[in-house]
Amino acid sequence: MARILMVITGADSLTLADGTSHPTGYWAEEVVASHRALREAGIEVDIATPGGVRPTVDPISLDERGGVSEATGADFRAYLDGIGDQVDRPLALADVSAADYDGVYLPGGHGPMQDLARDADLGRLLADTDRTGKIVAALCHGPAGLLSAVGTDGEFTFAGRRLTVFTDEEEGQGGLATPYLVESRLRELGAVIESGPAWSSTVVVDRNLITGQNPQSSADTAQQVVKSLG
Repeated sequence: MARILMVITGADSLTLADGTSHPTGYWAEEVVASHRALREAGIEVDIATPGGVRPTVDPISLDERGGVSEATGADFRAYLDGIGDQVDRPLALADVSAADYDGVYLPGGHGPMQDLARDADLGRLLADTDRTGKIVAALCHGPAGLLSAVGTDGEFTFAGRRLTVFTDEEEGQGGLATPYLVESRLRELGAVIESGPAWSSTVVVDRNLITGQNPQSSADTAQQVVKSLG
């Protein structure tokens, strides 16, 4: 059975451009739709966070503030409750090895901008996973976690690679004054960004690197991982 490590942000707030703190966490749809699709395909999914902290779901990803209907929000809550044993007691990133998994999957929410983007354990895990040709998948703001994969020589592991991410355009439309723009930061490090229309389901595959643009891309990103695992 294939085995995927889903790395979820442990941050519950984001320091904005003006220095204030904004409540955040992981985006419910990205975890639920991805975890569900992988598990329905018979893939074993483990969950890890920095330090093994219990991750926080972004509250607006469960209601109308995040464009989520009452029925859909209830479905997300029910699914998260159903995997509560994993979500409440995740593995610690420092304790996991790329050798134990067929790939790493990074869902988003704004939280990854706060912690995963500079997590040395994640950087090691991503570099090891990519070096062995195993799957690296990231969704929406999840590619902020790719920023951690910079070697001691300053070389970005994913420089020259094609990928997509929550776009600067979408960030602007979202109205949150984030401390940086993930798309722009990835471009600066040498990633080749390929974007679809704002809020469209867009997935980009570059060999073992699979990325989705936004929450709307959640299920399609997970299905591409399933396909790539054969």
